[in-house]
Amino acid sequence: MKKVTVITLQNVRNYGSVLQAVATQKVFEDLGCQVDFINYVKDGLLSSKFQRIKLWVEKRNIFQKVIYGILLYPTFVREDRMFPRFLNKYLNQQDKVYGTEESFKKFKIDSDIYCTGSDQVWNSGWNGGILKPLFLSFVPDNVKKIAYSASFGKPQLDDWEKEETRLLLQRYSAISVREKSAVNICEDLGLPSVTHVLDPTLQVNKDFWMSLLTESQRVRTDKGKYVLVYQLNSNREFDRYAKEFAKRKGWKLVRFCLRYDQIVRPGKSILIPEVTDFISLIANAGCVITDSFHGTAFCCNLNTPMICIYPNEFSSRLASLLQLTGLEQRHLKEYNDFSYVEKTNVDFERVNSILNQERAKGVAFLKNALEK
Repeated sequence: MKKVTVITLQNVRNYGSVLQAVATQKVFEDLGCQVDFINYVKDGLLSSKFQRIKLWVEKRNIFQKVIYGILLYPTFVREDRMFPRFLNKYLNQQDKVYGTEESFKKFKIDSDIYCTGSDQVWNSGWNGGILKPLFLSFVPDNVKKIAYSASFGKPQLDDWEKEETRLLLQRYSAISVREKSAVNICEDLGLPSVTHVLDPTLQVNKDFWMSLLTESQRVRTDKGKYVLVYQLNSNREFDRYAKEFAKRKGWKLVRFCLRYDQIVRPGKSILIPEVTDFISLIANAGCVITDSFHGTAFCCNLNTPMICIYPNEFSSRLASLLQLTGLEQRHLKEYNDFSYVEKTNVDFERVNSILNQERAKGVAFLKNALEK
């Protein structure tokens, strides 16, 4: 049994981040591996609640700072309890916390393979620069390094980061990424044999996700009777569209609220739901309106009709997923397009067939990467 140690961004307070880590663990375990995760926390990410609030409100006026501070504090309290509780239950995570490059100098190398996992691990814009530990810079040259479904989160690299990224990725024996644009990035860097695979949350199937739920979560009493909003970016046109869509459909509007200040937005507020409730609410929705990659991925996997609104930044992975599954028509291009009221049915048999084919590619990549 080979031991695989993964570094990814599971400690980001985000549903997609924790769920992709749990899925990655499941994928490696299904291949007979022993797997654990480095307890990586990007420097400053989980600083004190007051420091995090200060960063959020620094560009606002005094009145706004007070109001946002009052609303953000319980948000951070809730996040800091809920996400770690889920990870402690489902993820085999190392105890010691690592963050800065300096902290990795004493990292013990005792696994057969080290893996950069999924999520936007190589997004220099999101991460505030190139984070070398996420490129396995601390792993010696003679120890195998692979990347599984990694993401740059953008269609191309900036000139300043290309050479350093190339040198870091040259040390890997096998690389897979989760967007076609990332394949192009790697090819432009002169890296051969880069493979496009599914995001881990799609590599595992619906049955796995439903197995995490209680009986009442699997089939809600309001199944198919509500429109669910999962929105990561503030957008008033998005809000107006969702409200009007639900009205025309005759369904209740339900909203994931990721912060307490979002309760003023249209829809019944579900304040920072448990991670398993996140899965349940998507699985049981009549339709999901989202600008989230993982929101869209779970709709595909759980066979829930979706309407996708591209964010202004980092939309390449969402577009790549819709193209892969043949669901480009689920991309809302005009906020006056309410044809989706009559087009909530999606050919999920075709989607499932495509996902199964892609899952086979993912398994083939990992088997080869683990053995060669």
